[in-house]
Amino acid sequence: MSVGERCTLAMDRCTIMAMRSCPEWEPEPFRQVVTFMKKPLVPLGLQLPSPDGGRRRAAEMVDDATMQWLDAQPPDSVVYVALGSEVPLRVELVHELALGLELAGTRFLWALRKPCGVDDSDVFPLGFLEQTHGHGHVAMGWVPQTTILAHAAVGAFLTHCGRNSLVEGLLFGKPLIMLPIIGDQGPNARSMEGNMVGLQVRRDENDGSFERHGVAAAVRAVMVEEETRRVFVTNTLKMQEIVADRELHERYIDGFIQQLIFHVADGNSDTAAPDSSS
Repeated sequence: MSVGERCTLAMDRCTIMAMRSCPEWEPEPFRQVVTFMKKPLVPLGLQLPSPDGGRRRAAEMVDDATMQWLDAQPPDSVVYVALGSEVPLRVELVHELALGLELAGTRFLWALRKPCGVDDSDVFPLGFLEQTHGHGHVAMGWVPQTTILAHAAVGAFLTHCGRNSLVEGLLFGKPLIMLPIIGDQGPNARSMEGNMVGLQVRRDENDGSFERHGVAAAVRAVMVEEETRRVFVTNTLKMQEIVADRELHERYIDGFIQQLIFHVADGNSDTAAPDSSS
């Protein structure tokens, strides 16, 4: 059975639904889901990352080359690039992204998952690392994403728009350059673009591919062009107020627990009490 079939059966047979979101974050999807499914929908809030950054504390990373490079950069000057670990880009799209970052001319920190089956010498376009030496840094291993996003040098986040990454980017007030790849990432990106917290990279309407000039244009619009950047930063800070409200999201978790207790109690209300002798 496919994942899609399992999800469809679960949604058909459940009595209540919960979604990692809240009406303050995206009001329209809540209305649409309730209308379409005709079932109660409980918000879970955004489930923010732990304040210490999750798997590693920032203090443990002081000797890391990535953080040392970032510490040396001016405020709001770096685009942090991370497209998740589940679906690595094909090597030809890695090349287009690399050349787009080079064309944009801004500082960048790229957390790159190496494409499968590709030799190290073929990961980047010829001469890319030499051309971007000094204003670009590529990390091929794990990096402390929340620590990077919290850093004052980071001025924008080029992301695949997975839910975790969106929450983390907006939690630290970083405008978005959006490059969705699969699943819910496309709707997530459209929703965030509607909120004017960033811009999607231009794509080919037929096959979804992108090219270097589209990458460069989106990066410049979010990072360099003063008028558009001002709009994105202003709206990002407004959304940051919602995302960073830990009390709000904890209340949603409390409400979800109460809903579970209510439905369990309601489901057992018609069940006869067990025989005390059994």
